[in-house]
Amino acid sequence: MLEHFPFYLALIVLIILLIMLATKIKVAYPVLLVLAGLLISFVPGIPVLKIDPELIFIIFLPPLLYEAAWANSWKELWHWRRIIGSFAFVVVFFTAISVALIANYFIPGISLALGFLLGGIVSPPDAVSASAILKFVKVPKRMSSILEGESLLNDASSLIIFRFAMIAVATGQFVWYEAAFSFVWMIIGGVCLGLVVGLLFLKLHKWLPTDANMDIILSLVTPYAMYIAAEEVHASGVLAVVSGGLFLSYHRHHFLSGSSRLRGENVWQSLVFLLNGLVFLLIGLDLPEITSGLKAEGSNFYQATSYGLLITMVLIIGRMLAAFGALIVTKVASHFITVADSNPGIKGPILLGWTGMRGVVSLAAALSIPLVLENGSPFPHRNLILYITFIVILVTLVLQGLTLPILIKKVSLPNFNDHLPEEETQNLIREELAKESLNYLTQYHQTELTTNFHLQKLANQWQNHLKADETVTISEEVKTIYMNILDKQRQLLIQKNKSEERIDEEIIRRFLHHIDLEEEKLRSV
Repeated sequence: MLEHFPFYLALIVLIILLIMLATKIKVAYPVLLVLAGLLISFVPGIPVLKIDPELIFIIFLPPLLYEAAWANSWKELWHWRRIIGSFAFVVVFFTAISVALIANYFIPGISLALGFLLGGIVSPPDAVSASAILKFVKVPKRMSSILEGESLLNDASSLIIFRFAMIAVATGQFVWYEAAFSFVWMIIGGVCLGLVVGLLFLKLHKWLPTDANMDIILSLVTPYAMYIAAEEVHASGVLAVVSGGLFLSYHRHHFLSGSSRLRGENVWQSLVFLLNGLVFLLIGLDLPEITSGLKAEGSNFYQATSYGLLITMVLIIGRMLAAFGALIVTKVASHFITVADSNPGIKGPILLGWTGMRGVVSLAAALSIPLVLENGSPFPHRNLILYITFIVILVTLVLQGLTLPILIKKVSLPNFNDHLPEEETQNLIREELAKESLNYLTQYHQTELTTNFHLQKLANQWQNHLKADETVTISEEVKTIYMNILDKQRQLLIQKNKSEERIDEEIIRRFLHHIDLEEEKLRSV
């Protein structure tokens, strides 16, 4: 570790430089990182990065999933629950079955169990790649909400398939009723344990006299506690982190102070930035070890590449078919039940079908395959599965990652009316916050309002729908009143987010973030 420490530091600097370059040339940074890792791997003398397969999940998945759950909107998840559920579960299972059948038929030595193992590895699309691409192009909110919601759940469904396939490969048998019971337990147990651990940490934040630093440390421990607790009882650690993360995110304003939210957000953004960068660079750097393993197994390099391209084609075609299948099902279902959109058109399914880049979870799952079975024999075709996974990640990232922005511009999605226009929403919120603040002042502090200059100034600014940006020295009495007003504003925003379906929660969160900043600024004057 100490011998290669300068190399690891250099990798971190390289990640920063490559992401800066990706932003400059408007290319999704996962594409550049994978290609850079691939090029670096051919440099003579470069150390081979090895991660213990048993630790790969615990290192990367809990914090990445937790941050994604924290950033997601429960309101949007619920609104698009049918399409998200179908892609996160039905499409993932359909994809795994398709990969298993094709692999079993075309790839010598790949049994159905190994095919399902490969299907579980490569079936979940990577949300980080899609999000990185969507930064540079404008897409309707519904599209980003569906992609983000799908990414939270498809990891769980794919890893459930992966776990069952591992059991089948290791034991050579598959008992369907035992699998059905395990499947139900993994889902229910994972969700329940995530909620229980989340509630426990919520109480710890409220009971203990913590400050911002302690809250941040607790937040870093939380996803690992959720994941480990679930995995210890053979439930889904992924679902535990997702459900617990959504629960705590929903209640964030009930147990965290404004300072903890602001500082925690910065820490988590930096952590996830580093983890995502490392894992995508690792994809490219891992190629020499995979190819050397292929040679040891006696597999033909060019033949293995053709298998990887075949599986990639199955994944791309399968997702496109699933996207248009969802369109047909929605059209039919709209005659019987209320759906989120009874006439989605074909442009949305085209883009949804093309956002199938693979990445972090697929790599983590592939690397977690053990080197040997329980009886001590080598795991069958491990390196071939690793190489196929590498080809799938590389081709989908480069091909779909580079062409998706072009496709988005060519397709030109219409402006859906799922949410109010952003400017209209912001004006509406500012007006209601101003009314709420003035009502509070006139109802509880009428005397101070008529005699205190600073309160009069705040009241005038709210009356003109302006924000107080000047730093002034104010009395403790006015500070207390202003803090109460900010709390009233926060409660109004939280309630409006719950009651107004057409208001984009992302805008609500921006206003809440501004209130936290105002509180922090008020404490410093």
